[in-house]
Amino acid sequence: MSTQHVFTGLSPEPLSASGRSSEKLSLPLLQSKMKCDPDGYETELTLIYKQFNSALDLFQRQAALNFGSISGVGGDPTVAKDLGDRAMFLAHVTPFYPKQLADFPSQLAEFLKSSAATLPSGLRCHVTQALILLVNRKMVDIQDILALFMELQTLGDRNLRKLAFSHVVHSIKRMNQKHKNEPKNRALQNIVFSILQAEDETRAKRSLTTLCELHRRKVWFDDRTANAICKACFHSSSRIMIAALSFLLDCENIEDDDDSDASSDEDDVTTQTPQAILSKEAVYKAHHKGTTSSKKKKQAKLQRAMRSMKKKQRLSSEKNSTSYYSPFNHLIDAQGFAEKLFSRLQTCNERFEVKMMMLKVIARTIGLHRLILLNFYPFLQKYVQPHQRDITNLLAAAVQACHDMVPPEAVEPLFKQIVNQFVHDRSRTEAIAVGLNVIREICLRIPLLMTEDLLQDLVLYKKSHEKAVSAAARSLVTLFREVCPSLLVKKDRGRPIDPKARPRAYGEVSIASDVPGVELLQHDEDSDDSGDDTDESTFGGSDDNDDNYEKTTVDTNEESQLYSDGTGNAEDDGEGDDTVDEDDDATSVSDDDDASDNEEEEDEDVEAGAEEDEELEEANGLPTNDDNDAGGSGLESKARKRKYSDFDGQLIAADTSLRALKRLAEAKIDHGSSDSADGILSNEDFRRIKELKAKKDAKLALAQQGFKVPSSDQLRVKRVDPAKLEAHVRQKLSKEERLALVRAGREDRGKFMARTAIKQKKTGGLSNRQKEHKKAMPLAAKRAKVAKSRGEKKRKHNRSGKQFRGRKAWK
Repeated sequence: MSTQHVFTGLSPEPLSASGRSSEKLSLPLLQSKMKCDPDGYETELTLIYKQFNSALDLFQRQAALNFGSISGVGGDPTVAKDLGDRAMFLAHVTPFYPKQLADFPSQLAEFLKSSAATLPSGLRCHVTQALILLVNRKMVDIQDILALFMELQTLGDRNLRKLAFSHVVHSIKRMNQKHKNEPKNRALQNIVFSILQAEDETRAKRSLTTLCELHRRKVWFDDRTANAICKACFHSSSRIMIAALSFLLDCENIEDDDDSDASSDEDDVTTQTPQAILSKEAVYKAHHKGTTSSKKKKQAKLQRAMRSMKKKQRLSSEKNSTSYYSPFNHLIDAQGFAEKLFSRLQTCNERFEVKMMMLKVIARTIGLHRLILLNFYPFLQKYVQPHQRDITNLLAAAVQACHDMVPPEAVEPLFKQIVNQFVHDRSRTEAIAVGLNVIREICLRIPLLMTEDLLQDLVLYKKSHEKAVSAAARSLVTLFREVCPSLLVKKDRGRPIDPKARPRAYGEVSIASDVPGVELLQHDEDSDDSGDDTDESTFGGSDDNDDNYEKTTVDTNEESQLYSDGTGNAEDDGEGDDTVDEDDDATSVSDDDDASDNEEEEDEDVEAGAEEDEELEEANGLPTNDDNDAGGSGLESKARKRKYSDFDGQLIAADTSLRALKRLAEAKIDHGSSDSADGILSNEDFRRIKELKAKKDAKLALAQQGFKVPSSDQLRVKRVDPAKLEAHVRQKLSKEERLALVRAGREDRGKFMARTAIKQKKTGGLSNRQKEHKKAMPLAAKRAKVAKSRGEKKRKHNRSGKQFRGRKAWK
């Protein structure tokens, strides 16, 4: 295309691209033509680029000489507008001329970096928009100009600050939209972190705002960002510290952004009415009615509705899940963070609101990580007074800092201070209610602080006429019914789940030595086995009992053979005695119930028991352990002598030996069952454990009537709401508020008038009741009415005779 064909169109914009001033062309029109035919307009591009360079050089010289914008070139608005328009024009056509405009992005960035402070506001915004356009076209990397955009936010131009801030946030969010680009994120984070750690307050404030916004949008949702925000609490500037503290206190309420770029208007429509779209009729129409194109449209609409519903369900499941997030969770050195911030709190001269924010952050960190900071509780004790400003927030922080790893001796002075200052007869009802609620929350975390006398005194407040006080006292009773019922009076215990329940000692932990819930499975199996044994014993006869007795005697003989094999065959009386002594020792070791007797009596009883066992074996026709007849005859003679001499000792020994044999048999059976089982639980066993746990939890929930003591992990995560410490407390209204309530009650009510005045003002006819009085009744109706009234008077007279006729008390 020739150059003369380009300049046939006229335009009011002053631009003579070919040097002929008679023909003028607008920049937008030239821009569209250059996009259509880049090769044909290289001459015009060169001319416009030269004009841009000359104007750019002029502004840079002005900045170097430090001229004012009013008297210098910047005072002329047309020159600034032309430079801004040429910058936007070249930014639009840069992708089509990458070689000719290779230095243009760096020129723009350098121009803003050197002369941004002296440029007019409109020109600054135009050049910044041109640079943003180049970044969006991926002609410039965000990493190269991130520091520049952070610097632009500190110039005091509100429009420019909004523009640069939104561009940084959206660029980083768009970069991490599909997947997290960790290397690039780390490079960008290093730039922002270095600005945050600098001494310049304005630049550090803007970098902290950028970090908090990216963290809130869950773009930079990692440990490095969370730790950088937490480290900002130690910045030398109080403004940076306050901003970091406020974000940390409010960040736990972060929810997913509603203005996500992925959601479209159609998705919003489908999420509002998913039932109407996903009806059976709609599914049938999408697959069986209409033309092919209309079916495709309906099916695509159904798919969009399904995607939006799945997204909604996923978001609701994430919100309802027990997963908890807070920047405090990602602290690398939580103990050091709490100690350093506490030392700054002790030495700072900030106003009271800032100190309260620092106090809350320290308490939240202590409770979440179960830290031990013993100096924190005496520091709180100085401020625990009913007239203290923001006392409920202070008490909530005190509750938050208590956990089961803190020694009770460290919290006891603070606990006694709360009891003595808030809960006494001369205190206000609001203070008593708040004090009882705080005591309940602290005892929920450290039950060892409560004593029996103190609890019984606090429980007496349940008879108070104030609802807030009585409800707080009853909640304390409900807690100790579950935690330690023995501290309560018998009438206050009710029906606790575990009457012998007690709080854990300090440092006591329960270590799981087996699969959680496996005891429920074992108990369930034992109950099934006992049911089977009961059925067998019910329907079995005497033959089974005889067989069981024979099995027991055989097992006893086997045990005696095991003990006798270790010594070999007995050849004389001495060896036979040694064998008997070994059997006696084995029996005495197995017997645990008679351990309190003397050693001599135990030896005699055990010897007699062993001889009794041999007699039982002879009576049943079982062979004895000894092969030597002489040894056996000697034992028999000794047994007969002892039998006739000490009959009582023989009975005790027989009982002892039978119990020992039963224990040996049970141990053998248990050993055999453990050997037979491999100790590995199947999927069916785990499913059964889950069902048994659900049944147990349901029983506990029914028995506890909805109250359940939370675990230490749940208390660690839970935030203490100061408003809940003031539950049922009625706030005192001011005079203006009382008058407003009175006036609100009078709005629906008319002006007061006497009944006679209302009757006089009435303009309508008579009422139905008045008409009844004037209505002429038939004769039969009159007679019936007279008879009815006469009967009523007669019944009244008869009743009056039976009533008390004495002197009336009110006369």
